[in-house]
Parts: sequence; C-alpha cells; structure tokens
Amino acid sequence: MLTKLLSIFMWIAGAVMTFILYLAMLFFTIVLYPFDKQRKVAHAQCYWWSDILLCNPYWKIKVIGLENIDKKKTYVMVANHQSLADIIILYQIKSQFKWVAKESLFGIPVLGWCMSLAKHIKLERGDFSSIKKIYREAAQWLRANMSVLFFPEGTRSETGEVGEFQNGAFKLAIKEKCPVLPIMISGTRDAIPKGGRQFSTKIFCTLRVFPAVETASLGPGDFDKLKDEIRSKIVDGLAQC
Repeated sequence: MLTKLLSIFMWIAGAVMTFILYLAMLFFTIVLYPFDKQRKVAHAQCYWWSDILLCNPYWKIKVIGLENIDKKKTYVMVANHQSLADIIILYQIKSQFKWVAKESLFGIPVLGWCMSLAKHIKLERGDFSSIKKIYREAAQWLRANMSVLFFPEGTRSETGEVGEFQNGAFKLAIKEKCPVLPIMISGTRDAIPKGGRQFSTKIFCTLRVFPAVETASLGPGDFDKLKDEIRSKIVDGLAQC
C-alpha cells in the first residue's frame, strides 16, 4: 500500500513539476529567442527540475566524477540505459547537451513539449533515413560546440545488464574528433522497471562520470575498439556498485 501511495504521489508531483518546467522553458525560449539559439537557458531549467524530483526520502542518489567534465569541451556522451528515471538523474551532471531520443517521447504531453523546446534530436526507429538524419543533426551540434548524449544500447535494459552497443555514436565521435564521455547509471531499473508505472522504495542510485576518452588519434576503422573500451568501463563500473 505504501508503495502504491508513493507512486501516485510521485506521478502527480512529477507531472506538476514538469508542467512548471515547461512554463519556465517556454518563457526563456520566448524572451531569449534572438540571443539563445541553442536553447541553453531552457535546457538549464532541467537542473532544478531534476533536483526537486530527486528530493525523495526513499531514494538515495550518489553522483561521482563530475570533475571529469570540462565545461569548455564538447563531448559525445554515452550512457547505459535502465529506466525512465535515467532522464531525471542524468541532469545531475549539470552540463549542456542534446539527447538523441526516440520519437515517441516527443509525443508525451508536456514532457515531449519540453524536449522540443530544448531542441533535442528526434529518432524514428526503423526508419533508415531518420537514422542518417539524426547523425547529421548530431554532427551539426558537435560542430557548434554542443555535446550530444546517446544511449548506445538503443533501448532500456530489461535485466539490468548492459546490452550490446550500437556503432553510430562511436563512428560519429571519431569522424568529428570529439572525445567520448562514458557515463554509468546504476539502480534506476529498480526505481521504475521497464514496462512498469510503479515507483519502488528504498532505492540506491549511482551516476558515475568516467574520464573522457580522446579520439583525435583514431581512424574510421577504430570504432569497434573505441566502442568496446567505453562499454568495458561502464560494465566494470556497474560490477563495483
């Protein structure tokens, strides 16, 4: 019963705070439209939104490795994916980036509006032309000194184990000579299991940012080596949690 009541409260509180977030993002988008084409101020509103949603006495969140983020650098960020809660916790890195997110998320009322306002990158699964388009768009953001964040597994893990990584993010990082920033997330699968709507209690989540891996010396054929190196960092980090 406690878990059900907590879940109802969390969904209501989350919906209210997300609507307030949308209003804040809309306000800054309109006011700063001529001056903030990358929507950095709108994106930054998600930091306090994340802080408030994570003020849950039943959830303990530990963030490690923020010193590995150089705010003056542009990264291809890659993170493992366990649940919808990953979106909330990843804003704890307090850095500018554009998500690569599936099209269906943009269709969610309020949350999807926020994603559109922030100019995140929309992926239509199963559409090859869309996949090519999102990598062109991601490359444009990187060239404009804006980091891009990928979930290279392509979908949320049902077991908690890290799935195989897709190649795209790593090929892009090598092509654009951008360092790859590995980010590990643990514990969020227990918070909101895939396919479920009920929040769990007494959750311990960890977000860990590893040192960036440089790509300047890598060639097009090195993407597999880079992909395996990044995945190993995340898998080894999860084994230590």
